[in-house]
Amino acid sequence: MVNLNTIKPKNNRNYYLALGLEGSANKLGVGILKHPILPSHESGDNSHHCQAEILSNIRDTYITPPGEGFLPRDTARHHRNWCVRLIKRALEEAGINDPRNDIDVICFTKGPGMGAPLHSVVIAARTCSLMWGVDLVGVNHCVGHIEMGREITQAINPVVLYVSGGNTQVIAYSENRYRIFGETLDIAIGNCLDRFARTLKIPNAPSPGYNIEQLANKCKNKDQLVELPYTVKGMDLSMSGILAYIDSLAKDLFKGNKKNKILFDQKTGEQKVTVEDLCYSLQENLFAMLVEITERAMAHVNASQVLIVGGVGCNVRLQEMMGQMCKDRANGQVHATDERFCIDNGVMIAQAGLLQYRMGDVVKDLKETVVTQKFRTDEVYVSWRE
Repeated sequence: MVNLNTIKPKNNRNYYLALGLEGSANKLGVGILKHPILPSHESGDNSHHCQAEILSNIRDTYITPPGEGFLPRDTARHHRNWCVRLIKRALEEAGINDPRNDIDVICFTKGPGMGAPLHSVVIAARTCSLMWGVDLVGVNHCVGHIEMGREITQAINPVVLYVSGGNTQVIAYSENRYRIFGETLDIAIGNCLDRFARTLKIPNAPSPGYNIEQLANKCKNKDQLVELPYTVKGMDLSMSGILAYIDSLAKDLFKGNKKNKILFDQKTGEQKVTVEDLCYSLQENLFAMLVEITERAMAHVNASQVLIVGGVGCNVRLQEMMGQMCKDRANGQVHATDERFCIDNGVMIAQAGLLQYRMGDVVKDLKETVVTQKFRTDEVYVSWRE
């Protein structure tokens, strides 16, 4: 049996407060989360029902010009410039005047992610911990997404589809681990969409994937998909070849290469395919691959629920396709959150970190706070679940 009330809150309060810091990529997030003490947490698997109250959830994104990605060095500089300001804003928004006495734990992203940005944020976490005398907890970024999704949607034991700029994984829980059933063999889906957005030179604000989604919605030939490679390999998938192929199509389109039979009518020279058509076809192709491997995982573990987490999980079309698959499988359910929680944020780190803290898992030496770019989801021992 799991007892989440083993560690008592500070000052004999009836609630816990956690400060979460996220900065694994180009988004810097700071969040403050409150967990009340619940009798139901003294036994059983109720970690998905914490009645969490979000006191603040602030985010600032490093945006680059159209056609450019974000470099680790520049992203780290952005995080260093904004981290202290965001922490102050979060504390003020949460109404916390004395973090030394009010905050139970400071949670930070330990990995995976980009090395330099991770390092910038963990320095801030260490500094606050030493100044305030507050415990530290290092959190796996992927587990943060999962636990926030479970709390918001109240999904009990779903198959998890984790889709973001750096990760693409199909996950199911078993014996205190989030087991990876399938994943990308090369690039993540968010990275695939972002790189195609760079080829198209569309804006990076609010995010490249969102702008591709909007272009796809404007497609007028949805019944005539541009044929793209479809590379599902068992439970895994590959997207680098798809990206290379559609990049070549986009470049021929911009150059007006009328020798390309896919893009131009060979008799009249008339353009047959638009940028919107390419965006729509890319989305449909990639999402169909994701739905296929997710359904296979559901069949394997006999699950009826899917939880979509990660930045790409905001995509409405992906949610629709997954929802149709779940409906066809004995009226299953798909759970997803909006951009406040799908996109990287500090609250998700606070949620997972607070669960770890309540099970007694805290940093005992600053050597344990070294961040890492490689930190797989299944490396984490999930002590807060049965």
